[in-house]
Amino acid sequence: MIKHIVIWKLKEESAGRNKVEIAAALKEQLEALPVLIPEIRALEVGSNIKEGDFAGDIALYAAFDSLADLAHYAVHPEHVKVGAFLKEVVLERRVVDFET
Repeated sequence: MIKHIVIWKLKEESAGRNKVEIAAALKEQLEALPVLIPEIRALEVGSNIKEGDFAGDIALYAAFDSLADLAHYAVHPEHVKVGAFLKEVVLERRVVDFET
């Protein structure tokens, strides 16, 4: 099983939305993906609930059967659409992929 973890730091404002609205829109878009991309075995999205100097704003956990499935997800047109939104609203991104 491949675990895919992403943490984003969001802009305070973008496209007429504040950070809370951006996070809600991103969560909605990401949570729609498992129905559209069958390679996703599990997916969770959550907004940070504790402030701190090193805190991100929103995180994604997704699971895939293989690196090939993760690669397919990365280029899937529905994921690419979410990526276009992310490019507008994200200041920083960190990713970790590991096998269990």
